[in-house]
Amino acid sequence: MTICRRRLLGAFASGAAGMALPRSISPDAALAQPVVPSPLNFGQTTIGSDRFSSVLLPQARAALDRHSALIANRDIVGLVDFSAPSRATRFYLLDTGAGQVISTHLVAHGRGSDPANRGWVERLSNRPGSNASCQGAFVTGQEYVGEHGRSRRLIGLDPENDQAESRAIVIHAAEYVSPSFVASQGRVGRSQGCFAVARAEIADVLELLGPGRLLYAVK
Repeated sequence: MTICRRRLLGAFASGAAGMALPRSISPDAALAQPVVPSPLNFGQTTIGSDRFSSVLLPQARAALDRHSALIANRDIVGLVDFSAPSRATRFYLLDTGAGQVISTHLVAHGRGSDPANRGWVERLSNRPGSNASCQGAFVTGQEYVGEHGRSRRLIGLDPENDQAESRAIVIHAAEYVSPSFVASQGRVGRSQGCFAVARAEIADVLELLGPGRLLYAVK
């Protein structure tokens, strides 16, 4: 655990807000699949060390610095790895101050990103009507109750996702995202580009990844 903590602290060495955290979540990683070799273990969560520490964390840290004027709260960061299959818990919530992964979650990608419904992101798009996922840095907005229940708005900060708000790309819950769905289908279902998570976890995700925080997605 000491090695894992140092790797995270190396990526998020500065700028942590030091705010008190909401309650931690017990990760449900029973169906998570490591997507690269040489995994590190964070509690019950298996994370591929090479990509996670050498690619994902540095990119998220750079995004946090690049958009520092727009990210009011730097204590918790959301990170989505679209290079992993949808059967994996590829949505990470990171405590930047403690240098720890708080929890991981299943998350859907858009049907336009996976036309054959194979459970892998084939392409990303910022185009309205594409029903595809987009990558880049998002700042989390206000929570609201909509068609899918409790949801959180997202504002895209990069050229690759600056249409996210007008496309209504948000975080919401869906029945097609759950360990039981993965067990029966080998993947989760597809959204219209939103970051859909399990209904059983939406309250915790929205509580931890509150307004003014960074969500970074990359393939």
